[in-house]
Amino acid sequence: MGLLSNRLDRASLKPGDHIYSWRTAYIYAHHGIYVGDNKVVHFTRRGQEVGTGTVLDVLLVSSGPRRSLVPCTTCTHTEDTNGVVSSCLNCFLSGGILYRFEYAVTPAVFLAKARGGTCTLAVSDPSEIVVHRAKYLLDNGFGCYNVFKNNCEDFAIYCKTGLLVVDQRTMGQSGQAVSIIGGPLAAVLSTPLRLVTTNVYGMVATAVSVYCASRYAADIGMRRDVVKVGVEDLTRRIATGALTVVEPSIPALVANNNAT
Repeated sequence: MGLLSNRLDRASLKPGDHIYSWRTAYIYAHHGIYVGDNKVVHFTRRGQEVGTGTVLDVLLVSSGPRRSLVPCTTCTHTEDTNGVVSSCLNCFLSGGILYRFEYAVTPAVFLAKARGGTCTLAVSDPSEIVVHRAKYLLDNGFGCYNVFKNNCEDFAIYCKTGLLVVDQRTMGQSGQAVSIIGGPLAAVLSTPLRLVTTNVYGMVATAVSVYCASRYAADIGMRRDVVKVGVEDLTRRIATGALTVVEPSIPALVANNNAT
């Protein structure tokens, strides 16, 4: 584990760890909770890692590793899965490298890790609580999967913290999603500032500053619209329609950025 890399040796894995693995070309990372006995509980789209319902699926799926044609004897995924599945560590990694998501990092460390979806300012709950949440959601589901609105990172962060971005019956998005949206958004927001400086380095520095500020403001450890939700209460509210997935929007991200 280091400042710029969260790479982890398998021997250092502990139950309750939030782990992830980058897929081909580092386009996205898949996240899950290690629950012990070489098992990882993670959130998918009916057994598939990604799914937006758009042409973006072609890019995301094609960027993923080729899976073995021989079914794993340990992992038994069915067609009627609620999206939360249990896999062996090898199947979860799918040939990728193991990383551990960091919690309670300092603002300096958070900003030093330019790519979102690797750490948070939020504090993790004890490991036994984390494992309980993951196993409970394995049986009861985590709502409808969406790569931008309710994904594997959202699932893992909830298991670790019990925190959800909840505002008027909606659930929020992950740092990885904010990173994907925030990059182009930072370029758009920094465009008016080209009048301040015509130097290309100054413009790049301005765009990076806007991007970092948006990431910092959107982190679940900094947001004001987060609440602690018990896992039993969460699944009840999802089942009754009292909680839905929030649509990520540019105005919302701009508002978060202005709040800082």
